Amino acid sequence: MIRRIVVGVDGSPAAAAALRWAVRQAAATGADVVEAVNAWELSGSVLPPPVGVHDPQQVAADVLHEAVVGEFGETPEVRVTELVPPGPASAALLGRAAGAELLVVGSRGLGGVGGLLLGSVSRHAVEHAPCPVVVVRAGHADGTAG
Repeated sequence: MIRRIVVGVDGSPAAAAALRWAVRQAAATGADVVEAVNAWELSGSVLPPPVGVHDPQQVAADVLHEAVVGEFGETPEVRVTELVPPGPASAALLGRAAGAELLVVGSRGLGGVGGLLLGSVSRHAVEHAPCPVVVVRAGHADGTAG
């Protein structure tokens, strides 16, 4: 059985801290892989984007890849798999968390109201995840959980 840690990565400072924490945790515990997830949605349309408009799936993939490479270069200390599933972030993370050892999220993502302790995705993860959840605050640049 593959030992997995799932981490939400949306390009926010808290997500970068969560990614660092997840990789360190995987290395410390011998987990096989960190699954870095950045979900994407079409804004109010079921049609593909018009020509010349950015593909949201590719944008999500680019943000995720830049975050991983920006933190670890091309060779992280553990295997990191980049996943860009369609749909709401909370649903995508909870879906990947099934069977995982741990779900790691940042305390605040890119959306929502500033000043709140938890964002909507991290709160939903804490309340509904099928595995233990770690919430990492952006201010913890060393990647320690907060």
